[in-house]
Amino acid sequence: MMNIEKIRDEFPILGRTVNNRPLVYFDSGATAQKPRCVIRLTEELMAEHNANIHRGVHHLSGRMTDMYESARERIRRFIGAREREELIFTSGATMSINLVATAWSAKYLRAGDNIVVSEMEHHSNIVPWQLAAERQGAELRVLPFDDAGELRIDLLPQLVDSRTRLVAVTEASNTLGTCPDLKPIVDAAHSVGAVVMVDGCQGIVHGGGDVAQRGYDFYAFSGHMLYAPTGIGVLYGRRELLESMPPYMGGGDMVDKVTFAKTTYAPLPLKFEAGTSNFLGAVALGEAIDFVESIGVDVIEEHEQMLLRVMTERLSQIEGLRIYGTAKHKCPIVSFTVDGTHPYDVGMILDKLGVAIRTGHHCAEPVMTHYGISGMCRASIGMYNTVEEVETLARGVERAVSMLR
Repeated sequence: MMNIEKIRDEFPILGRTVNNRPLVYFDSGATAQKPRCVIRLTEELMAEHNANIHRGVHHLSGRMTDMYESARERIRRFIGAREREELIFTSGATMSINLVATAWSAKYLRAGDNIVVSEMEHHSNIVPWQLAAERQGAELRVLPFDDAGELRIDLLPQLVDSRTRLVAVTEASNTLGTCPDLKPIVDAAHSVGAVVMVDGCQGIVHGGGDVAQRGYDFYAFSGHMLYAPTGIGVLYGRRELLESMPPYMGGGDMVDKVTFAKTTYAPLPLKFEAGTSNFLGAVALGEAIDFVESIGVDVIEEHEQMLLRVMTERLSQIEGLRIYGTAKHKCPIVSFTVDGTHPYDVGMILDKLGVAIRTGHHCAEPVMTHYGISGMCRASIGMYNTVEEVETLARGVERAVSMLR
């Protein structure tokens, strides 16, 4: 069992007040709060170790390079990749997916081909594929979900065919919380020679990963949802795919030799890390993973799933409240609307009570279109949340409803 008070003490922001009330933070799906160890390390890196990585012969550069590459190895183990060179540091999942959509499609996507994306994707796993399809003259196909938020796996035979080159799907929906069974999707794609791009932003925080074992071809996530700073992300790609793809950007650190006649490129992973990387963020991400594993991934998941059950039951007691996403397997996200209210108004009243949630379309407008609404309230749970905070949220929603109706 997790010592929740000890965990909360590790997150200094949880001790502050908002509008003269204790902060209740249910917006971890947008960005997680940062533990003291990550905050301390980030300050220490800037104060004592800051120097650009790779090629430097002086002590600080060598030391920071070692820390940067050690973080890469640390993350490799955490996500279950086979080789360190299969991990590319990026600015976040959005850049990771755009890298694949640009470099992979230039090599493998042609007119008449098709890409399949799920209906529940974040815009970052939709728009890059739209752009790629437009550039290459390919077709974009959509794998829908049902009203419970379950992907329609039964429709895969109609969508995945001999001209399918890639399937893009989330490991856990940032809006519905659905954790789809990706095995039949991976199997369907691989059966026709297609590759699979998995958005792991929410999944990696809630039991995702094991990329090699699960057969993912590409996998992307952002560090700031995993208790690390913003501006750092990871792209995993199978070595043979990354080696076959052209560079995404040109510049320093990704070259082998440059002449005006021809440029050759550095080996993986540097081939895709042009310019000065966010080396501070990469090291801090490794520290955040150490922190998560010191508590225990299974312990955290058990706590969050308990809170998900409590929140779902408690909010369901509010008259007129509808929860979107009732799939059997969910990460700790609860999105809802209440009859006679607007999500923005509910969110504003909750803020006055010190409760932070997210309102709007959550960068998943096709999900809103599916349900015929313009937006939802979303409460996303982190390791540091408590049963008492769930009750505070529920009472706040009840108060908002009474005021708005």
